Amino acid sequence: MKQIQLTEEWDKVFPLSEKVNHRKVTFETQYGLTLAADLYTPKDGKGKMPAIAVSGPFGAVKEQSSGLYAMKMAERGFVTLAFDPSYTGESSGEPRRTASPDINTEDFMAAVDFLSKQDHVDSEKIGIIGICGWGGIALNAAAADIRIKATVASTMYDMTRISGNDYNDAFDVEEARHSGREKLAKQRLTNPKAMAGGVIDSVPPQAPRFVHDYYDYYKTPRGYHPRSGNSNDGWRVIGTQAYSNSRFLYYINEIRSAVLVMHGADAHSRYFGEAAYHYMVDGKAEGYKFTGEPNPNPENKELLIIPDASHCDLYDGGYTEKVGKGEPRNMIPWDKLAEFFKKNLK
Repeated sequence: MKQIQLTEEWDKVFPLSEKVNHRKVTFETQYGLTLAADLYTPKDGKGKMPAIAVSGPFGAVKEQSSGLYAMKMAERGFVTLAFDPSYTGESSGEPRRTASPDINTEDFMAAVDFLSKQDHVDSEKIGIIGICGWGGIALNAAAADIRIKATVASTMYDMTRISGNDYNDAFDVEEARHSGREKLAKQRLTNPKAMAGGVIDSVPPQAPRFVHDYYDYYKTPRGYHPRSGNSNDGWRVIGTQAYSNSRFLYYINEIRSAVLVMHGADAHSRYFGEAAYHYMVDGKAEGYKFTGEPNPNPENKELLIIPDASHCDLYDGGYTEKVGKGEPRNMIPWDKLAEFFKKNLK
């Protein structure tokens, strides 16, 4: 494996729980990339335990939301692994902040490889959690890898759908996609390493709520992290080019294992989660041009809509005031997630 520099100090946006042990680890993907991760284990854990791999949001790092999810699940009896995706955070891959449908799906499967080889993990009891854009990637991984026995897609985006169609499929026409392809073709020849920018540094009052929410999480002490692309310079302009001409989720109607799709009722991205759930169960959904057969195991699929929750409320639970101040809103149902995994990782 390629040697990578790991930060040993605790630099998460959340405090370390007294109920868990933590250590930094690395593992390799089939593409030869070395991923950096945080391994959390319950202090009172004994024998072989069920395990969960966690990643997301898209462009974020393990010091943010995915690490919090991993730690909270470790408090509840699971061995958990929060990892930085390829080309992101402390993981390897150059140039930085590049994304690929196949490489990112492999990231999750490589995390399952790593967990399966741990002495204190039951390799038959492994699940995954994907947050935001990694919710869609998690579903794609679950469709590809039958070792994944339970999947949670939280506040999910389908990055292939939004890359090709824009928000709410507003530019789902050939002309718009062709124009985008022309711009990317020119970009590759002029400055292929140019960065597209992360979350904007100031938000006009008239901006949509989700823009304010992203700013409040990524640009303030609530969730800012110096290695997070969303906090800083984002992606390369051509870094997600393959996503716009691909489609995840084609075979999620064939996932036999358990899946929980969790979304906020007030999230601008809610349509992604609801459509993915209905396609997964029924083989068809609004916004999906393809159709398939109904799922052979619909009884272990669940759609959970959290009342009054926005997209970013499911990153860290949300707060009653900006910048992570005021009282915690506790919008993430940690015990519900633990119950889902305990039921299905057996």
